[in-house]
Amino acid sequence: MAVLLGIGFLAGVITAISPCILPVLPILLAGGASGRKPFRIIAGLILSFVVFTLFATWILGKLGLPDDLLRNVAIALLFVVAATLLVPQLGILLERPFARLTRFRAGGGGFVLGASLGLVFVPCAGPVLATISVVAATNHVGLRAILLTIAYAAGAAGPMLLIAIGGRQIAGRVRAQGARVRFASGVVIALVALAITFNLDSRFQTALPGYTQALQSHVEGTATAQRELQKLNDRKSIFQQSTTTAATPVADEAAGASDLPVLVKSAPAIIAGGQWFNTKPLTLASLRGHVVLLDFWTYSCINCLRTLPHLESWYSAYHKDGFVIIGVHSPEFAFEHVAANVKAAIKRLGITYPVVQDNNFATWNAYSNEYWPADYLIDRQGRIRAHSSGEGGYAEMEMNIQQLLGVSTKAAPVPDLTPTEPTTPESYLGYLRLDPTRYVGASVAEDTLRDYPTTPTVPLDSLAYSGNWRIGAQTALAGTDAGLMLHFEGHDVYLVLGGSGRVRVRIAGKPSTTIAVDAYKLYTLESSSSYEDAVLRLTFTPGVKAYAFTFG
Repeated sequence: MAVLLGIGFLAGVITAISPCILPVLPILLAGGASGRKPFRIIAGLILSFVVFTLFATWILGKLGLPDDLLRNVAIALLFVVAATLLVPQLGILLERPFARLTRFRAGGGGFVLGASLGLVFVPCAGPVLATISVVAATNHVGLRAILLTIAYAAGAAGPMLLIAIGGRQIAGRVRAQGARVRFASGVVIALVALAITFNLDSRFQTALPGYTQALQSHVEGTATAQRELQKLNDRKSIFQQSTTTAATPVADEAAGASDLPVLVKSAPAIIAGGQWFNTKPLTLASLRGHVVLLDFWTYSCINCLRTLPHLESWYSAYHKDGFVIIGVHSPEFAFEHVAANVKAAIKRLGITYPVVQDNNFATWNAYSNEYWPADYLIDRQGRIRAHSSGEGGYAEMEMNIQQLLGVSTKAAPVPDLTPTEPTTPESYLGYLRLDPTRYVGASVAEDTLRDYPTTPTVPLDSLAYSGNWRIGAQTALAGTDAGLMLHFEGHDVYLVLGGSGRVRVRIAGKPSTTIAVDAYKLYTLESSSSYEDAVLRLTFTPGVKAYAFTFG
C-alpha cells in the first residue's frame, strides 16, 4: 500500500508542474495576492477534488441532477469571487449571511476559491488518474482508492501551495497598492473563468508540448506501478489472458501476408454506455472485413487531444480503403458524461469519425484498458494485432494500418508533439525496418537461416546479431546459440517477443533476468529508476521470435 501511495503522490507532483497547471496558476497567484490564505485555498482544492472525483457521478445520479452541474457551479463561484474583488461592497453584502456562522470571511479565507478550483482543475491523464476514474465510475470506491486519491491530490497540492504563497508574498511587498492588487486579481480570476467557460484553456494547453510526459511514464508507466494499479482494479490484462492469446502470428487472408502478431484472437465487443456520434450504432461484428482502430480517449485529456490530428489524418487517408476509427469516450470527470458536452467537443475538435460514449467504462474494462489515450488495432477478422498507450509511436501505428489494409499510400504528415528525452530510438529487428545506420555486424541474409559472428563492441543506439538467426521482413527467428547485443540509453527497455522459449538478459556484463516467452506481447527487459548508458546482451532459445525494441 505504501508503494501505491508513493506512486500516487509523485504522479500528483508531476501533474502540478505539467501544462495542466497553467489555467489554474494565475488564479492561485491572484488568490494569494488578494489576501486569501494559501493553506485554505489548497485545503479547499484538495477536499473538493477528492470528494467530487470519487463521488460526483454517484451523488448527482442519486439527486437526479445534471452531470455537469458541479463544473458550472464552480465556474459561477469563480465569477463571484472575482466580483467581490472588483466591487468590495459586494463582498461585504455576501459575507453578512455568514457572519453569525463563522468568524472567517465567506470567500476571503480562500476555501471557497480552492473548492471551485478543485472542480475545474483537469489534470493530465495518466494511469493513476485513469484507475481512480474507473473505480469511481463503477462505484467500487474503497479505502485504498480514497487514500490513493488523497495522495495524488496532496502531491499536486505541494507545488500549487508554493505558487499561492508566492502570490501572497508579492502582495505583501506592494502593500501600499493593495486596492489595485485586489482589483487586478479580480480581473485575472474573471478572465480565466471566462476562458474555462468557453474551453479556451484546453486549446492553450494543447498548443504546448507535454514536457512532463517522459517523467510521468517513468513514475506511472513502470511495471511496479502497473502491478499496484491492477491490484486496485482487481483486473487481469487482456494480453495476459491465455484464452484469448494466439500461439503464432497468422496471415491476413483479406489483405496479403501480415507478420504482425495476433495479440488477441477475438477483440471484445463495444458496449455502448451512452450515445453514438457521427454514425448509427456500430458493432465489431458488423465491421468484419474492415480494419478498425479503437481509440480510448476523453475530451478534457490533454494527452488525448494531442493525438487527434494523427487520427484524423489516418481516417482521411485510409477510410476509402476500409479503415474505420471508433473513438471510445471513457469520461474522466462527471461533466464528461453529458452527451451534449461530448457532442460539442467533437464539433469543436473537428472529429469526423464515429465516437461512442463509454460512461460506465464497460468497454474500457472489457479491454482491460489503463490509460488515456490508448489504441487497439483490429484486423479484418476481428483480431487485435497492435496496441499502443500514451502519446507517440505514430509512424509505427500507421505502418501497421497500411500493412493490414495492404496499401502503401501515406497519410498527410502531422507534427509529433510527443515529449522526448535522450533515449535510444525504437529499434526494429526485421529487415524491412532494420535501420542500416544502427546495425553493426555481418550483412543480413533475408529470410535465410545463417550464422552471424559475434561483434566485439557496438556504438550507442546500435545493435548486432550473433549465432543462428532467420531474419524475416518483420521478425527475427532465433536458431541455435542466437544472441543479440544492443547499446542503449534510457531507463526502461521493452521488446516485443513471440513464440515459446526463454530470453536471458545481461546488462553491463551482469546477469539481470530471464524472460519466459509464452505469448506474443511486449516484455519488459529492464526497468530502472536511474538513467542508464549500457550494453544489453540477450541470449535466445531456438524458436523465439523478436520484433522490436522500445525504450523509456
